[in-house]
Amino acid sequence: MIKVAESAKSQIAEIRKAKNYGADYFVRVWVTSGGCSGLTYQLEFSNEAKADDQVFEDNGEKVVTDLRSFIYLCNTTLEFSGGLNGEGFVFNNPNASRTCACGESFAV
Repeated sequence: MIKVAESAKSQIAEIRKAKNYGADYFVRVWVTSGGCSGLTYQLEFSNEAKADDQVFEDNGEKVVTDLRSFIYLCNTTLEFSGGLNGEGFVFNNPNASRTCACGESFAV
């Protein structure tokens, strides 16, 4: 499962409203190679399903990922931070053995 914190839910709602996305849009997250720790998180809004999608709903939000990325994202909580270190979505990933200082990449 991929969980959605209240902070992320609020930001998702704001983006959906600002971009005029309908109820058919969901959050797609995935992992790519890169970053200073080896793996990087990616996030976008989408309304197109793919054959290998893993679909989760938490806190009223639908989150979708591919099967390969789910191995890295299992039990991750999507949060949103507006703190001094910058504003953006944050992945609270219990599978990560190490993260970089900026929080955009990780290793398992």
